[in-house]
Amino acid sequence: MVTPDARPATGNARTAPLTVAVTGAAGMLGSRLAERLTADGHRVRGIDLRPGPGVEVVGDIRDRAALDRALAGADILVHAAAALPSYPDEQIRSIIVDGTRAVFAAARAAGTPRVVHVSSTAVYGLPRLVPTPETHPREPVDTYSRAKAAAEEIAEHHRAEGLCVPILRPKTFVGPGRMGLFAMLFEWAEEGRNFPVLGRGDVRTQMFGIDDLVDAVVTVLHAPDDVANDTYNLAAAEFGTLREDFQAVLDAAGHGRRVVGLPARPALAVLNTLQRARLSPVYGRLLHKLTADSYVSIDKARDRLGFNPRLSNQDAILRTYHWWRTARHEAPAGPRATSPNAGRTSRDPWSQGLLSAVKIFF
Repeated sequence: MVTPDARPATGNARTAPLTVAVTGAAGMLGSRLAERLTADGHRVRGIDLRPGPGVEVVGDIRDRAALDRALAGADILVHAAAALPSYPDEQIRSIIVDGTRAVFAAARAAGTPRVVHVSSTAVYGLPRLVPTPETHPREPVDTYSRAKAAAEEIAEHHRAEGLCVPILRPKTFVGPGRMGLFAMLFEWAEEGRNFPVLGRGDVRTQMFGIDDLVDAVVTVLHAPDDVANDTYNLAAAEFGTLREDFQAVLDAAGHGRRVVGLPARPALAVLNTLQRARLSPVYGRLLHKLTADSYVSIDKARDRLGFNPRLSNQDAILRTYHWWRTARHEAPAGPRATSPNAGRTSRDPWSQGLLSAVKIFF
């Protein structure tokens, strides 16, 4: 990771302390980013439905008055708020699409000169080309990826209107604080069980360490306008197969357990049936990602931003597992969200559905 001073001296590089507004400031990315920016001497003005250390405005990103309070005097906005793929369809569309539209409208009204839009590689859908470059067309395949693609279109519209809009497309990010589906792997490993994968588990699936993602956002905050005002894939440079990554967790658990391959077609049929019945923790697009290589090119981020991720897939997953071993015994930190519409976050473990009943066979 290079420092801002080592980047090309073009455009308007930012070096002075900043006031940074962050949407989703109580989430995994938002909270880690707020901690980092504060440590670097910047002021953070966070907005989230859930209270938290970096949250100055407890409110909804679709609430213009709340956004106006968060953006007052902000030099930069980082739009990190989103919905999870497991949310109901209408919530996904409302939070991601309507929320993004509201955020950009408020930023333009406040005169915020730069908005960092945190998107996702989900916009590629199930890409035909791997490694997938930023020039690959957006081909969303489900409600979540369609919403993310629509949100990018909103961001690109404002970029075309003259606003500096870095668009970041990270792969699934992993690190301390991440639960979701990983909690299932960790729980089975800790209980001394084998862990199933579809087929041989030899597909290559790229992830991204949360600390590297925070570094990338900070890099973009300080980059000159002509470098920042672009779209970048972000992901681990070093990654292997699902079997290798999952086995690393089982090895760390110390029970001598192994990754077990399941016949892909029958397992997919069962999981698809469970998904339709809402009894599976695995959503449709993830099923396809578990059966085909999924990785993107990060050459553009390296060449233009000078950004080089430090953590491999296994580094990020094992850091998360070691955090989980301690955190699962602790009471949830901080106050709960005050809004009844505050849904689950990546900090919450996903329900294992009927899969919890079959783990006795592993």
